[in-house]
Amino acid sequence: MPEFRAPTTMTPEELGDTLARLVWESFSDFVADGYTEASLGALGVPTHEGVPDQYPAEEALIFFIWAHTRGMQLAFVGRAPNALVRRGLDALHRAVFEDMAENGTPRSQLPIFEQRVSARYTEYHQAAARSDARLGEAVVRHLTSRDVTEGEALARVVSERAIAVANPLRDFLEEVELVD
Repeated sequence: MPEFRAPTTMTPEELGDTLARLVWESFSDFVADGYTEASLGALGVPTHEGVPDQYPAEEALIFFIWAHTRGMQLAFVGRAPNALVRRGLDALHRAVFEDMAENGTPRSQLPIFEQRVSARYTEYHQAAARSDARLGEAVVRHLTSRDVTEGEALARVVSERAIAVANPLRDFLEEVELVD
């Protein structure tokens, strides 16, 4: 008989902070050349001593924020009140934006970045609703600033990376009960 494990209880704010750390871990792995086959270097994004230019790095960060946001939304559908999920997502975004400010992003640029996040979320949700391949194509288009052909290998790799992030996240979130 499988072992029963009681769900971990977290407030939305605790979950948001935890997910922000996971976003940064995923982002760090992605920008590290050679760490995964879906690194920015593997996508042909120029780097200087392993550090990508600001724009593709920000686009990668947006992708990972979106992936964690989407994972949280899907994990709690029907399991937690929408208000708690929304608070958790707000906490996630606040934590990431605060981390950005603490690490050199001028606070005056954060509203512009938030607008890009919102625009990408809309596009990524629409693309993901069509297929994993469309999601990968949209992400690669923003990372590389070039058109992506249907079925392009790099888009598949990015789609696989999103799934690689989502599956463990889903498993983790299945054990979490949101509490007020």
